[in-house]
Amino acid sequence: MHFTRSSSTIFRWSAYLLGLLILALGISMNTKAGLGVSPIISVSFSVSSIWSHNFGNITLVLYTCFILVEVVLHSMLLRRGKLPGGMGRTILLLDALQFPLSLVFTRFLNWFSVWLPDLPTDCLGTFWGTLPGQVVFLAFAIVFTGIGAALSLNMRLIPNPGDGIVQAISDFSGKSVGLTKNCFDITNVAITTSIGLLSTGHLVGIGLGTILSMIGVGRVIALFNHLCFQKTLALAGLQPS
Repeated sequence: MHFTRSSSTIFRWSAYLLGLLILALGISMNTKAGLGVSPIISVSFSVSSIWSHNFGNITLVLYTCFILVEVVLHSMLLRRGKLPGGMGRTILLLDALQFPLSLVFTRFLNWFSVWLPDLPTDCLGTFWGTLPGQVVFLAFAIVFTGIGAALSLNMRLIPNPGDGIVQAISDFSGKSVGLTKNCFDITNVAITTSIGLLSTGHLVGIGLGTILSMIGVGRVIALFNHLCFQKTLALAGLQPS
């Protein structure tokens, strides 16, 4: 099927926004399963839970810190001549555009947080309040998170700050994205563990779901790209059909 440039652009932005919406749903479901949240938002979840702050707002603060780190690292690479001038300016612009993206994305998180029930408390006495029910709910969360991340990233538009900082650290350090992602996740888990133990004496937000998310989301992204990568890029006009 032939797509015009206009229809490809519409598909690209629609797929990107849909991916962000699905990603926000997956992350929110992960927090509501009660088995531990994904590493990338574990710090903001623990802070919001311990000190009763709004989860979306704390995540926005965290994402803003990520963006500032990205700007610093990319600026240093640009000064060292590691990025071509035109490309460097484009990357810095994309860094800046991540802030309004974060504002919208974290509003999605807030909306889903209100809409979705907390399984351990709100669903007590039902299947979803049991361990098997929580695991099933978590599995859906991991699937949605992986599909949302893959769909939004594949459109090659403004990166989510959680992905953007990993790419920036990878570019700056010269290490692979995969290794950088693993180290970044471990760092987030370590910070969250420290916050929980020092503030409450026990873990907050870290559990089975954290480990399963670290493993499962990447596998879902790989499977989605295996099945849909070429087709979605062709529909978005990013490569020939």
